[in-house]
Amino acid sequence: MGLFHYYDITHAEVFVFDDFLIKQMREGFTISYQETEEFIAILNHHFKNKNMVYISNRVTNYSIDPAIYKEAEKISNLLAIAVIPGNKKMRDTAEYEKQFYKKPFSIFENLTEAIKWVRVIIDKENQKA
Repeated sequence: MGLFHYYDITHAEVFVFDDFLIKQMREGFTISYQETEEFIAILNHHFKNKNMVYISNRVTNYSIDPAIYKEAEKISNLLAIAVIPGNKKMRDTAEYEKQFYKKPFSIFENLTEAIKWVRVIIDKENQKA
């Protein structure tokens, strides 16, 4: 894990690393198509022509429009999504969201487990190349 970039944007904090980013939404916001455009801008800046994984560190309550996952699937270099729910309700929500995303989508108890999974996903993709 190398140096990272930090973004403090209106609705979230974003931590960008070499092969993944971690996003922590602010309380009460809704992830929608507009928010996804901002996410894509960060991806294009840091991961243009490079595979990556998105980690959602859910430390607050917020809403997600499940249709967003269809848009996320169109991001060719986004290999997978990892979710770290803060409580049982968040875990149940992530389990529901999982059905809308056709690429790898896993739920973890902590950030360490999620980052280990990122390594597996990235290594597997690099072996294909």
